[in-house]
Amino acid sequence: MTKVDALSVGGVSVSRETFQALQNFEALVRRWNTAINLVSKSTLPQLWERHIADSAQIFSLCPADARVWVDLGAGGGFPGLVVAIIAQERLPNFRVTLVESDLRKATFLRQAAKALDLAVTVRAERIEALEPMHADVLSARALAALPALIGYGALHLKPDGIGIFPKGARHQEELAQARKDWAFDVDSQPSLSDGEAAILVIRNIHRVRND
Repeated sequence: MTKVDALSVGGVSVSRETFQALQNFEALVRRWNTAINLVSKSTLPQLWERHIADSAQIFSLCPADARVWVDLGAGGGFPGLVVAIIAQERLPNFRVTLVESDLRKATFLRQAAKALDLAVTVRAERIEALEPMHADVLSARALAALPALIGYGALHLKPDGIGIFPKGARHQEELAQARKDWAFDVDSQPSLSDGEAAILVIRNIHRVRND
């Protein structure tokens, strides 16, 4: 792990206790990754920067009054478990649900949450089978193209909820594609971990009528 300021992760100020919890989570991912492909082996040497700090910056966009965060395709816990770790000290009434259809990854998420004493819910289900989740925040990292993510947002967000979707260098193309079927407001934030990437904050989603 690269030496970083112990009170800041991905631009988010954290206590030393939270920083230690994130380090403990990093160790869990490294241990389990030998048996389950939680993150690409090519990114494992930069696990802290590429995954933990990158997930922390997603949490920085969470509204202060949010109470329900749903992470789709939670995988190795990025950003969902990182969000839950940071929220534990900042938002005591916060509830995080992790949706992951891969049973082995869902098992890791449950075991990691237990080891870190996190009150999260893990749903080992396909996204298409979920009932509306009524989320204040919906996140998905490296899951699907933006048109599909916005469709998930239309179903699972509260009317005033937001989708937070990190996207790569082609995010403008994905936005143009999504606008063919959806109307929405977007706030594009620069990514701290990739100069060509962006974090898209989506709200006020409505389907476009193509009569």
